[in-house]
Amino acid sequence: MSLGPGGSGGRLATILGATLLVATMHLPARAGEMLASLPNAPIEAAADGPAVSVVARIDLSEQRMYVYVDDVFMYRWPVSTARARYVTPRGFYKAEWLSRYHRSRKYDWAPMPWSVFFYKGYAIHGTTEIRNLGRPASHGCVRLHPDNAKIFFELVKERGLDRTLISVVR
Repeated sequence: MSLGPGGSGGRLATILGATLLVATMHLPARAGEMLASLPNAPIEAAADGPAVSVVARIDLSEQRMYVYVDDVFMYRWPVSTARARYVTPRGFYKAEWLSRYHRSRKYDWAPMPWSVFFYKGYAIHGTTEIRNLGRPASHGCVRLHPDNAKIFFELVKERGLDRTLISVVR
């Protein structure tokens, strides 16, 4: 089921203080407990914490990223996520840190411009492998066209790391 704009069954909802795109008919009655049980450090927003302003929803099966700002759909971009034998971690994350000119220490100093890191060494970032966008091709990061990565980076920088939610779903 597509939960992007125009898709059926999708809506924005607030769960644990975080705005998420959810499937109306698949939302468990105890959604908070579901989020708390997710692996990889799921979001646990404090009641008095800042409201989520930016939501990036990465759909692994579609190889698309949907960006919402203040609950309004803004962008839909093709991405490349983990290819065979690698993994892009699924779950809900807050943006952790930004790096404008990052290079991968793990993968031969490969350029990762406009990086928004969200879990351990995983990031949403620009790529020179534009021809592969729309299909799995990375070691696990979420690759974007550099122009789109810059837009997302600047949006996160402007709105705040603590107000950015990254959702990676299958």
